[in-house]
Amino acid sequence: MTHGYTQQREGRAMNEAGYWQAVLARDSAADGAFVFGVRSTGIYCRPSCPARRPGRAQVVFFGVPEAAEQAGFRACRRCRPADQAAADPAVEAVRQVCRLIEMAAEGPPTLTALGGQVGLSPAHLQRTFKRVLGITPRQYADACRLGRLKAELREGADVTGALYGAGYGSSSRLYERAPAQLGMTPATYRRGGGGMTIGYTIVDSPRGRLLVAATDRGVCAVSLGDADADLEAALRQEYPAATIRRAGRTLGPAVQAILRHLRGETAAIDLPLDVQATAFQWQVWEALRAIPYGSTRTYREIAASLGRPQAARAVGRACASNPVSLLVPCHRAVGTDGSLTGYRWGVDRKRALLAQEAASAIPAGPDTPPAAGPATQA
Repeated sequence: MTHGYTQQREGRAMNEAGYWQAVLARDSAADGAFVFGVRSTGIYCRPSCPARRPGRAQVVFFGVPEAAEQAGFRACRRCRPADQAAADPAVEAVRQVCRLIEMAAEGPPTLTALGGQVGLSPAHLQRTFKRVLGITPRQYADACRLGRLKAELREGADVTGALYGAGYGSSSRLYERAPAQLGMTPATYRRGGGGMTIGYTIVDSPRGRLLVAATDRGVCAVSLGDADADLEAALRQEYPAATIRRAGRTLGPAVQAILRHLRGETAAIDLPLDVQATAFQWQVWEALRAIPYGSTRTYREIAASLGRPQAARAVGRACASNPVSLLVPCHRAVGTDGSLTGYRWGVDRKRALLAQEAASAIPAGPDTPPAAGPATQA
C-alpha cells in the first residue's frame, strides 16, 4: 500500500482524496508518504496519528515534515511525525538536503554541492525537490534565512547585525522583499510595528467587557475588563507608536470566534496573530497553547518543558506580558501548589475561565499533546 502512496506523488499535485482516506483510516502504511496539517491548530501529524480527526476543511497535506514546518505548522507530540522514515528514497534525499541547507552557515550551498551529498545530479535534485516540497532548494534556503533574521530581530539585534548574522550578503534584496515577507520593513519589525494602523472594538462577553484589536495581518490584542476606558488606555499603552481607531464591523468574525470560545462552544480559536515578542516569550506562549483545553500546568512544569527548569519566574513574566489573552491561554498556568496566583485580568476571571473549560469537556483534537513532555516551538 505504501507503494501506491509513493506513486501518487509522482505528479505535481498530490492525490488529496486518497490521502484523506488514509488519514480517516489511520493507515500506518501511509506513514512516511505524507503528513497532514490542521489549520485550526497549527499542528501536523502522520496519517496513523491516534488523535481525534479534524474536519476535512481544516486539513492540508504535505509531502514531507519539512514542508509542513516551513508553512508554519509544528509537529504533533503524540505521533512525532518528524521522526518517521520516508517511504520514498527520493523523499528521504530531499529531507537530507533540507537539513544540509538548514545547517549551512556560509550561505546557501550550490545545487552541485547538495547533489553530491545525496547522490543526485543538480538537475535531478532540482526537479525532485520541487516535486516533493513545491519550492526550489533556493527558495527553501531563502525561507530558512528569513527565519534566522526574524529570530535575531526578536532578540533585539540591530538590523545590520541581524542581516549579516542571518547570512544576507547585502541589504538591497532583503529590503526589496521585506514588506511581503515580514509584513513591514526590518526596522519597523524590530520596533514592534510602530506606524501601523490598529483597529479595535469592545463588546460584552461572559467574562466582562472584551476588547479585540488587530492590524491588517492579525490580532494584536485581546483584553478583558470592567471599563471600556481602561481597556482602551491599556491598548494605547501597549502600542504607543501605532494609529489606533475603532473598527467594529471588520473585527466581527474574530470577536464571534472568541465569544464562542468564552461560552465553551469551541476549544481552539483559529485566528492569525500579529504580535512581537522575544524568542523566549514565543517559546512560553507556544507551550501555553500546547496545554490541552480544560487542563493546567505549573510555571515550573512549563519551564521544565522548555529545558529551563530554573526559569519558572521568567515563565511567569512571559505570561504576564502576553497581549492576546485567550488566544494564548496564559490562564492555564498556575502555581506549584495549583493556586491561581496572578492574572492580568483578575484571579476571579482566571478561576471562571478554568471552571468553564472543565465544565465544557470539549473532546480533544489532533493538536492536543499528551499530558507530559516538552512543548514544541513554531
